[in-house]
Amino acid sequence: MRPQLVIFDNDGVLVDSEPTAHRVLSEYLTELGFPFTLEESYRYFLGNAARTVHTVVADRYGGTLPADFTARCHERVFTAFQQGLDAVQGASTVLTELRRRGFPYCLASSSDHAWIDLTLDRTGLRPLLPSGVVFSAQDVGGVGKPAPDLFLHAAAAFGADPRDCLVVEDSPNGVRAAKAAGMPVLGYTAVTPARRLAGATSLITRLTEILDHLDQDR
Repeated sequence: MRPQLVIFDNDGVLVDSEPTAHRVLSEYLTELGFPFTLEESYRYFLGNAARTVHTVVADRYGGTLPADFTARCHERVFTAFQQGLDAVQGASTVLTELRRRGFPYCLASSSDHAWIDLTLDRTGLRPLLPSGVVFSAQDVGGVGKPAPDLFLHAAAAFGADPRDCLVVEDSPNGVRAAKAAGMPVLGYTAVTPARRLAGATSLITRLTEILDHLDQDR
């Protein structure tokens, strides 16, 4: 069946922001006395809402981050993004082709709108992703993945049945959120090891493989 809606995650799927964001995050946490390696940052925080960092630090170290931690971390990441940020290879091609074919699509990210806006503007993807098709965890009371709320909200905005949506995710929590929403999900393994996305309906290594899946559903 042809999907009624294709839902993309942002960081790591459309925008190649993960390496920079996790480098800055792990360095900042270490600077505050809560050491995390880059690999640990990926493992604990990839695909999670910002408040997860506070929870993990409390559980792992029994510590408390400054009240302005999220804002200051975002400032550091934004500064790093200004020095260079690219779209994931194939992202523009896939979105342009979906638009040409008349496939409805949107973006649904646990990040806040300010973060999403910066990444889309900096990578040149904004013309393909206007504000009306961009959804943030902010839109569902800050409840990010792995809860299904964000994906269900996106589907409802398009009047799409969750079962007829197709999600593209690169994080374990994103896959869990899609499954909890009752949506099939393609696990994108360019950065995340395939074993961590084992719950996905199918796995892809290149973003353009999405088009092959849609061709098969015709």
